[in-house]
Amino acid sequence: MSAPAPVTVPPAPDPAPFRLSAAQQGLIASNFLMWGGFFAVIPLVTVHFSGPTAHGGLGWSAASVGLVLGLRQVTQQGLTVFGGAWSDRLGPKPLILAGCLLRTLGFAWMGFTDTLPVLLAAATLAGVGGGLFDAPKSAAITQVTPAGHRTRMFSLTSLSGNAGMVTGPLIGAALLGLSFRTAALAAASVYLLAAVVLAVTLPHLRPERGAGRSLDGLRVAAQNTRFRRFTLVLIGYFILSTQINVAVTLKAIALAGESATGPLYGLSAGLAVALQYPLLRAVERFLPTRAALVAAVALVGLSLGLMSLATSFPALLACVALYSLGTMTVYPTQQTLTSRFAPPERVGSYFGFSAISLGVGGAVGSVLGGALVDAGARAGVPALPWVTLAVIGLFTALGLHWALQGMDAPGEAAQA
Repeated sequence: MSAPAPVTVPPAPDPAPFRLSAAQQGLIASNFLMWGGFFAVIPLVTVHFSGPTAHGGLGWSAASVGLVLGLRQVTQQGLTVFGGAWSDRLGPKPLILAGCLLRTLGFAWMGFTDTLPVLLAAATLAGVGGGLFDAPKSAAITQVTPAGHRTRMFSLTSLSGNAGMVTGPLIGAALLGLSFRTAALAAASVYLLAAVVLAVTLPHLRPERGAGRSLDGLRVAAQNTRFRRFTLVLIGYFILSTQINVAVTLKAIALAGESATGPLYGLSAGLAVALQYPLLRAVERFLPTRAALVAAVALVGLSLGLMSLATSFPALLACVALYSLGTMTVYPTQQTLTSRFAPPERVGSYFGFSAISLGVGGAVGSVLGGALVDAGARAGVPALPWVTLAVIGLFTALGLHWALQGMDAPGEAAQA
């Protein structure tokens, strides 16, 4: 009797190559336009409305301008939670287009106001626009990108946003030489252009069956224990990420004067533009997504801790470079993991619910960073803020390791 023929197991098929579709290209291009338009005008609000009248400003108090910017932030972050849920009912495209149009109107309106109540109304309208498109944009990226390529797609989207952060202020500053109204209208027109790009390239992604009532998705996301833990633990990271605008900026000014802010932000955004995509490709090759996120958050905390040792501006910039390597890894991995948690019919709701971590962490971080710097100065312990932030980073990394157990393979979290 002859021996049985050996069984040949066919090799696993290679994953499909990553090629950008028209919809993906449109999302990347529109993200560049949105971030560029935002940073072309928002930094100028402070310059124009609170600047000295001798130099063309309106001479308002810093508190008034802070109220305007804070109201826009609160409006946008609060509405983002619901914008994601609505996208599960309507599809993301209508909400993204409506958000772009409202932001166009809000920014254009800013250029024609010279009173605080009207500026508050314009800022609120701009915030409503952002709240409508934030979570639906992430949902659209998820829906048009296969699961195996989402980390790269979120990385490219983040890269385009960072490129907008670099170019937007330069264009805005140049236009301010003409007038603030010119800068505001230019920024508004950029959002209108983004809407046109998405209207042409993004298909109407119809909601999956089973989406239920408009807020059911938020309830489902909140009841997902593992996702709820993930979202709450991420508050710690966003406390840290806010410090580039608070504690880190204050230290940079203390070391090198007000002119230090340009090199500080330029280094952070420039590194993201140059390194984010190749860095994510390398991370994908050697680390699971969960481990990459935990390591990136730990790196952010470590870099903030090392800032306690920086006694010169170049040393601080070296720490900022390390900080940026961590933050540029967190965004795409965090977005990818959120998409893994979400059932197909609840993607928008999950991205909307995840905005809670940014809203709470950003608000707490803004207050905490300044308070820690003041407390350290009063106590004669300048290392206090940096050691505290490093401890927050350590506990956040450990919390993510705990919250994401079992998340190393795609699709393992949808039933959590």
